[in-house]
Amino acid sequence: MPDFLKEVIKTTGNEYASLVSDGVEAGDVEEFIDTGSYALNALLSGSINGGLPANKITAIAGESATGKTFFLMGMCKNFLDKNPEGGVIYFESESAITKRMIIDRGIDPSRMVILPVTTVQEFRTQSLKVLDSYINQDASIRRPLFLALDSLGMLSTTKEVEDTAEGKETRDMTRAQVLKAAFRVLTLKLGKAKVPMVVTNHTYDVVGSMFPTKEMGGGSGLKYAASSIVYLSKRKEKEGTEVVGNIIHCKNFKSRLTVENKMVDVRLTYNKGLDRYYGLLELAEKYKVFKKVATRYELPDGSKQYGKTILNDPKKYFTKDVMDILEECAKKEFRYGGTESIEESEWYLKKIFR
Repeated sequence: MPDFLKEVIKTTGNEYASLVSDGVEAGDVEEFIDTGSYALNALLSGSINGGLPANKITAIAGESATGKTFFLMGMCKNFLDKNPEGGVIYFESESAITKRMIIDRGIDPSRMVILPVTTVQEFRTQSLKVLDSYINQDASIRRPLFLALDSLGMLSTTKEVEDTAEGKETRDMTRAQVLKAAFRVLTLKLGKAKVPMVVTNHTYDVVGSMFPTKEMGGGSGLKYAASSIVYLSKRKEKEGTEVVGNIIHCKNFKSRLTVENKMVDVRLTYNKGLDRYYGLLELAEKYKVFKKVATRYELPDGSKQYGKTILNDPKKYFTKDVMDILEECAKKEFRYGGTESIEESEWYLKKIFR
């Protein structure tokens, strides 16, 4: 039977076709890119050591000042750190990125290209040229590549630009169709080339909805093309009356890898940036790795600590053994089929720490 199927593949002439036993070339996820947050990694991949898939489109959507660009820049840095010979192509439509911002985030500016784009057509043409050139390179000289678009919501269309120049105020009704056509072509090429793309986008309030609802702009093109879509919202974090940062709520609006509609919180402070461990305490409490006793937590070694104490020195309390347990908890919490009960988790916990 496999020989027969291989003949069918040859007959079709489809460069992306393959036997599933050999791996789905444009579909299988072999690597992940760290987001900088263990909780967000788990939300996207079902593993605290995972992150966003390295050959898919991931969308990060939210209102203004919810950390979309911050998260994207962090992902660029983590990708470059993991791939010393890799590079980033950054399509930028907001004129918000500066050399100083890139250097301050620890990114090597010589390994990052900024491509300003104004219209959807410019983005489509230039991104496809980059991908086609990359795919046509000899595999021996091909280096890891990361594509970013910041942001989709600020892209206009050629017609919109022309109408504005002529003083017309009509809205271009073809924008959503052009976007959908662009992502239809991009999706398979990214999978074939094993190139990740992260797209930031804006969300808007849905007018006329019975309940307060947010919707991502730009039509349905990105919704269908993206492997994962995360919606961001925030609340301010205060110490007394002083605002010291934000708690970012991350909701898994769509995912092909993990359970949808799950939510995690991550912390972004003004003096320390992204808190890598924030969100793990809630996971540890749910699966009774840390047991809540009155106002404190009972740790696996029997000692008790306040939650704030744990968060202020997470490396001390989230030891390797605890992180190994939380990895299993993350799989149960976020992956499809992760149905083991909390009681079974307690049994596993006793087995590890006995």
